[in-house]
Amino acid sequence: MSVRDLALSAKAASGKLAITSAKTRNDALVAMADALITATPKILQANAQDVRLAKERGEKDSFIDRLTLDQKRVEGMANGMRKVSLLPDPIGKSDAVFVRPNGLRIEKRRVPLGVIGIIYEARPNVTADAIALCIKSGNACVLRGGSEALLSNAAVCDALNEAAIQNGIPDGAIGLLRDTDRAAANEMMKLNGLIDVLIPRGGHGLIQSVMQQATVPVIETGVGVCHVYIDESADLAMATGIIENAKCSRPSVCNAAETLLVHASVATKCLPEIAKRLAARGVELRCDERSKSLMPGSIDATQEDWSTEYNDLILSIKVVDSLEEAISHIETYGTHHSDAIVTECYRTAERFLNEVNSAAVYVNASTRFTDGEEFGFGAEIGISTQKLHARGPMGLDELTTVKYAIRGEGQIR
Repeated sequence: MSVRDLALSAKAASGKLAITSAKTRNDALVAMADALITATPKILQANAQDVRLAKERGEKDSFIDRLTLDQKRVEGMANGMRKVSLLPDPIGKSDAVFVRPNGLRIEKRRVPLGVIGIIYEARPNVTADAIALCIKSGNACVLRGGSEALLSNAAVCDALNEAAIQNGIPDGAIGLLRDTDRAAANEMMKLNGLIDVLIPRGGHGLIQSVMQQATVPVIETGVGVCHVYIDESADLAMATGIIENAKCSRPSVCNAAETLLVHASVATKCLPEIAKRLAARGVELRCDERSKSLMPGSIDATQEDWSTEYNDLILSIKVVDSLEEAISHIETYGTHHSDAIVTECYRTAERFLNEVNSAAVYVNASTRFTDGEEFGFGAEIGISTQKLHARGPMGLDELTTVKYAIRGEGQIR
């Protein structure tokens, strides 16, 4: 089916889905989660083919990690759908109700966006997360995943779509574009009137391509050049644990730390131990002049390193002389995704929270928590780094807009 046909079907389904009861949508999500588990052998077989082809092309290990599904990850996708089904229904929720002096009663209520187009790279779990959040929030969706994950995405989407239709979700509400030609993606970006909003999810190149080419409104999601700053008052054992987790727990994702900043007064105390811990995890250390002498096995950082999202076991390290210098570095080279400070000083922590202009700002915690499930949203459709209605992990509320319902008794103006 062409992208236009998918969008036409989604548009027709969106009006019906918007008025579908919360119970129908929730019951469908539970059935869809069960269908995902039932289809696991078929999904893993399709994914194995995608992974084999990616390895034959010589893709990086971080790419393979994002692409690969296993039993545990499929179960996680299904559990995410069940969690979404248990969340409060965002549709029809009143943000405000007020009465004007003339007696008009004005209600501001939540409604679906309509048809959401999602363009993403080789992460099959995004297929399930996006579908779950769209169905729960009453939105139809048109998905265009990376060609590298086409077989996996198709297997996931087919299982979910069949279960959705069988459980009261309008046919056409879930669409997957299977044409891997770039021209089809370009056409999708210009389907004004059929697709209401586009959400790109992937690397810098993909996001910028969508931002620059789309005529459909775009919610910009974020490249993650994330920082951890170790302050002069930091608990150094805590700091070491946080940077190890932020870099190593899953380096291929956007909330992994890419740069470590360390106050000069504690650099000699913590950097050798951090180097030891990270080297044991296979991390390549790219250091400025002051940190290099304290971190055995490191190499020189280049100017480009400070603004690079590695998505790999690579970390850039810089010694700074003050909180102000750390904040300035983050604002200059960061992407306003997720940044953390490790400190025991309340005033310093508050300054960092107030002055770092990122979507998620942490005190004494790993940046790896910037995630829809970790925030209690069940899942996320992306991490937005823009300043419009959506910022940070995008859950159900971010997939709605508002309309005003006004009740009167014959008032005229």
